[in-house]
Amino acid sequence: MRVIFMGTPDFSVPVLDALAQHHEIVAVYSQPPRPAGRGKKDRPSPVQTRAEALGLPVRHPTSLRNEQAAAEFAALNADIAVVVAYGLILPQNILDAPQHGCLNIHASLLPRWRGAAPIHRAILAGDAETGVCIMQMEAGLDTGPVLLRSETQIGPQETTQDLHDRMSAMGADLIVQALEQMEAQIPLTPKPQPEEGVTYAAKIDKSEARIDWSQPAEQVDRQIRGLSPFPGAWCDIDGERVKLLRSRMATGSGAAGQVLTGFTIACGTGPNSGAVEILLAQREGKRPAEAADILRGFTLPAKLS
Repeated sequence: MRVIFMGTPDFSVPVLDALAQHHEIVAVYSQPPRPAGRGKKDRPSPVQTRAEALGLPVRHPTSLRNEQAAAEFAALNADIAVVVAYGLILPQNILDAPQHGCLNIHASLLPRWRGAAPIHRAILAGDAETGVCIMQMEAGLDTGPVLLRSETQIGPQETTQDLHDRMSAMGADLIVQALEQMEAQIPLTPKPQPEEGVTYAAKIDKSEARIDWSQPAEQVDRQIRGLSPFPGAWCDIDGERVKLLRSRMATGSGAAGQVLTGFTIACGTGPNSGAVEILLAQREGKRPAEAADILRGFTLPAKLS
């Protein structure tokens, strides 16, 4: 099939690779290069970098809401457009241009966690499972009917990065399956999303990242895992901001923020509120390191604030 691919971050790259193996990618749309790094030089998106390595033409318009952009999109004569974490709202004339419309790969079990940060929000909320949906796009925010879905459990120590990588591969497999069925004229039954159970995955704000040790251990553990690697949950240790990137539930209790043993910290305010063991952390100006390595040259105070 003639496919337009629209995506921007790392999550989208395995999907592009999978489609390029099975179909003709007539154009790749991605967000424009943005300033990044210490020098603040323009850096192309992961999708643009991968597309260029594959020899695919890349376009990065700042908007699709003008006649020229719509005409250039329609002139590609695509059978379908596949959208995954692209970053621009698609107007109706763009949605209607490909013969079979536009399909979106969304990293949640819709209608739960529509919006920008479904993987983070699923872990932060303590969801037991999540999944990937192939959705026929319409004008609303992730409101279209679902064509295919694949479910997966969220592991008790899984971080957003872990789940991100696994679900990216799931999305790649599922969109290849969807296009194979369409090409073979095997019907894909669109299932409208139910009105009940709708939740929105708001974009992660850095203000959510500071750890409050008075919260229950389960919540602190989910915060650490759900915000890893970005923006990274953090706490202040003797005036240094230390990111906590991997954790697990631990036995023991004490005053909120009390260091029990090693890098195990008491949480909550009750006598049996539990504790969290830090497995991976990152000091300022240093690389992430396992807790045991950090503690060799870094003495924790008796209590963390």
